[in-house]
Amino acid sequence: MDRLLFGDNQFFGVNHMSEEKARAQAMRFQDLDAVMAVLDAAYDEGIRTFMCTTHERVAEIVAVVRANPDRYPEFTFYPCMPYAHKYANAVTDYGMIGALRRFLPDDGVVATAFKGGRAVARKDVESMITMLIDAEMSMFRGASTPVIFLQNVIVDLLLGLGFDEAFAVFARHVRENYGAEPGYITMNLVRLLDALDRVGIENPIVCSNMNKLEFRMSGGSESYRSALQERRFRAIAMSVFASGAVSPREAFEWVADFPAIESVVFGASSAAHIRSTREIADEVWPATEVEGIVR
Repeated sequence: MDRLLFGDNQFFGVNHMSEEKARAQAMRFQDLDAVMAVLDAAYDEGIRTFMCTTHERVAEIVAVVRANPDRYPEFTFYPCMPYAHKYANAVTDYGMIGALRRFLPDDGVVATAFKGGRAVARKDVESMITMLIDAEMSMFRGASTPVIFLQNVIVDLLLGLGFDEAFAVFARHVRENYGAEPGYITMNLVRLLDALDRVGIENPIVCSNMNKLEFRMSGGSESYRSALQERRFRAIAMSVFASGAVSPREAFEWVADFPAIESVVFGASSAAHIRSTREIADEVWPATEVEGIVR
C-alpha cells in the first residue's frame, strides 16, 4: 500500500468538527471539475491512491479516470462499502426488495435478482452479502481496485451482533472475484482484531482512527498502542489530524512512533494543503523497513 492515501470526506460534506465547513465543502464540490482539480493536485504530488466511498458521484470520477489512461496511468481506487445513506434512502423510497433490485449490477440482472430472492426467502446471509458487494463494485469496472474495504458502519454493527463469519465471507468474495485484498474500517480496533483472529483472517488490513488526541479512538490510546506494538496487522491511520485539532507536523510525528502504521489516509481541499501535507510527511515520517518490507 502507498504510505499516503487520499480520502473523499471533503467532497461529500463530511467534517467531524464543523457542520458549517461541511456544508461549504459540499456546495463547492457539487461540480465534478472542482473534484477532479483536487484529485489532479494529489496525483501530481505522487499520491496515487483514492480511498473512497461508493457514493453515486464516485462513478463519475471513475469514468474520468477510465477515459484518460495517459493522464492517470497509476490511479488506484480503494472502494469502501457500503455507502449507507444511499441504501437508507432507497429503502424509504422503494422498500427493502425494491432497494436491492435497484442496486443490482447491470449485467446478469435476472440471475442476480433470482439469487437475491432466494437469499431473502432463506435468510441466506452469504448470498446477500456477495450480491451487495457485486452491486457496489459495478461502478469500478475497468479501474484498479487492489484493496476493497468494508465500511465501519457495517463492521461495527457486525461486531455488536457477534456475526464474525461475515468478515470471512467478505474476504473470500473480494479475493476470489476481484483479485483484491479485503480491508476493514472500524471504530473498535482491538475488538475487530479479535474477531478477525477468530475467523482465521491473518495479517488483515485495518483502518481506524489513530491520533495524538485519542479523537474517536474507542478504548483509548493505550489499547491502540498495545495493538500496534503486539498484534500482526497492516494498519491504516485515519483522522490523524483529529479534524483539524492536530497540526500535520504533530500528527506525523505521532505516527512516526509506530512503525506498524503502513499508511495514512487524509483529505484536503486545495493543492497547497496537499503539497504541504506530503512534504511534512516526507520530512518527519521517513520510510522504514519492517520485516524486510520498505514502508
